[in-house]
Amino acid sequence: MFRFITNRPFWVNLLVVIFLTAVIIWGILQTLGFITRHGEFLSVPSVTGKNTAEAITFLEARGFEVSITDSVYVDTAKMGTVLKQFPEANSTVKVNRTVLLTVNRVTLPMIDMPSLQGKSLSFALELLKRSHLQLGDTSFVPDFMMGSVLNQRYSGADIASGTKVRWGSKIDLVIGGGLADMRIPVPNLIGMQYMEAKMILEQNGIGIGALIPKPGLTDTLGAFIIKQNPPRFSDGEEKQLLYIQSGQVMDLWISPVNEAAIADSTLNSK
Repeated sequence: MFRFITNRPFWVNLLVVIFLTAVIIWGILQTLGFITRHGEFLSVPSVTGKNTAEAITFLEARGFEVSITDSVYVDTAKMGTVLKQFPEANSTVKVNRTVLLTVNRVTLPMIDMPSLQGKSLSFALELLKRSHLQLGDTSFVPDFMMGSVLNQRYSGADIASGTKVRWGSKIDLVIGGGLADMRIPVPNLIGMQYMEAKMILEQNGIGIGALIPKPGLTDTLGAFIIKQNPPRFSDGEEKQLLYIQSGQVMDLWISPVNEAAIADSTLNSK
């Protein structure tokens, strides 16, 4: 073998080496191309909104790698579904590209119980809303701290602030009802701006329960009251003035326009 090499001119051996090197490199490139499926592209399908396990199976069956990058909780989306994907749907990528998924949790997250004791009822309701908790039952006991939260309870037992509870849990409140049985006529808030109505309620020790905005409302403080519960008068032919006890709550519906004033102007023009 060595005599074959040494009996040939140097330039012949050089050409042979170059040829063999080129063949080896070409073979390596062809092998890599086969392994990586070089030059093949796929369109990324949409899996947003699909069940997470089904989405992973669906993508892997079409030649994609899948990685879950984040697990969050969005209460408006179905639990255990895909919220976001990257690359986005219909993107053209190489085969074996990894699709990154952000998914909605399959269990409700745990959150810290806020401190509500000593807070006014309206402020306590705002804290519950910010903490993604709901108002459960309310009870009133005689106490000079009228309209303030005296105790916070969960599942029938007192709960300390900072205790972990599940998102959306109902919290019961014990509220000071004053030292006297003070009943006042239900105020008529229809047509008032929200800030004015809120001030009247606070002056009378009445909290705001549910605040229901009309679709499209962006400015809560400048909104107008279009409906209230309880109403000022009872239903029926003989309308009777209704009463409310200090420390209780009223539900309010608000709108960006004063619908009561519009209705009055329409009646007066007839």
